[in-house]
Amino acid sequence: MSQTVPKLRPEMLIPRMGEYIVQKGLITEDQLRIALAYQQEQIEKGGHYLLGQALVDLNLLDNDTLNQVVTEQIIQLRTALQSSNHNLELRVKERTAELNEALQRLSELNQMKANFVANISHELRTPLTHVKGYLELMITESLGKISEDQRHALQVTQRATTKLENIIDDLIMFSLASRGEMSMRLDKVDIRRVVTLAAKSALGKAEERGVQVLVSAHEHIPAVQADSEKIGWVINQFLDNGIKFTPSGGSVVITVKEEGHNLVLISITDTGIGIPANRLKEIFEPFHQLDGSATRHYGGTGLGLSLVRQIVEAHGSLLDVQSVEGKGTTFKFPLLAVRD
Repeated sequence: MSQTVPKLRPEMLIPRMGEYIVQKGLITEDQLRIALAYQQEQIEKGGHYLLGQALVDLNLLDNDTLNQVVTEQIIQLRTALQSSNHNLELRVKERTAELNEALQRLSELNQMKANFVANISHELRTPLTHVKGYLELMITESLGKISEDQRHALQVTQRATTKLENIIDDLIMFSLASRGEMSMRLDKVDIRRVVTLAAKSALGKAEERGVQVLVSAHEHIPAVQADSEKIGWVINQFLDNGIKFTPSGGSVVITVKEEGHNLVLISITDTGIGIPANRLKEIFEPFHQLDGSATRHYGGTGLGLSLVRQIVEAHGSLLDVQSVEGKGTTFKFPLLAVRD
């Protein structure tokens, strides 16, 4: 059932008009109470009835005086609104300036962090190169005979230096990406070969953990447009993570398949511990581990997936992740196919 909407009148826009009229000395407080009571009576009989109309009907004010009062209050309201808008504009400008300053400071801090990481990483490389060189000389007995126990100890140290070197390389790549200086050399790449080589290089670690690494790629998969070195690094990171977080007896499967006519889809699926749904975004934060305790079970700098996403996006692609806690995780991304 429709209701009749009362016609908008200036008086409807004026709050506390009765008090204003009393303050101006045009009526007394007793007269205002009478007018308000009369207004209420008329409203109860039905219809819309304004205070100004009651004052006029009771001959407490004439129409000209009422109109003058309404006009004065509208002018006051407009002035107050203009002042409020002006103050709001000033506050918005001040807040915008504060936010811009904070963003500028954050950008400077990020730049300083990237520079610091880059400088420290490069400084670490030189002594590490010396350590690696002398280890190689000792293992090959170029500096004299060694026992089997000594050889074993040196080989363990050599593997540790290789791991440290990989961490330094990741830090340097991260600093370059943070500064927008990571170069991409896009070329025609045999993605099936890249995936196969990555899988072979991961077999040793997979066997140690009792995890299978499998490749599913049709031999006629087309080449893709990519930076071969960096895409290889991405695949290696996915494999390393999959093996690391998959219990013994599980598997990591790399699948390469055509997606339509112009794309090749690469997916890496493991049967590992999975990722909680509410924490999926966290895995791409640099220097962040989901298990952040000092005694966390799984190692790593927390840089891998952050860099992986940046490299994938630098290829004009998007990284998709699907995971079920306790059952496993799938990462996938498409690359542009290159056909002869």
